[in-house]
Amino acid sequence: MSRINMNKGEFVEALADRMDVSRAQADRAVSAVLDIITEELAKGGKVAFTGFGSFEVSKRAARTGRNPQTGASIKIAASSVPKFSAGATLKSAVNGK
Repeated sequence: MSRINMNKGEFVEALADRMDVSRAQADRAVSAVLDIITEELAKGGKVAFTGFGSFEVSKRAARTGRNPQTGASIKIAASSVPKFSAGATLKSAVNGK
């Protein structure tokens, strides 16, 4: 597939075709994987797929920002954000190696 962007529906369809299962089965599988990753990250954990990459939670410290419209300083609260780090196999595939 040579799409510029792929949404969940297109991903589910591609998975169903690749696995020769129904679209509904593929949708349940994709939803289950995403739910498991989300639940693990919500607990502060990490999910790693050797060669593909890992999902983890990164902490952002509180900081001072600037309102782009007014230029006024604003305080930005500390937060946790999801982070993905690509593995070696994925990096090689993206770089055509």
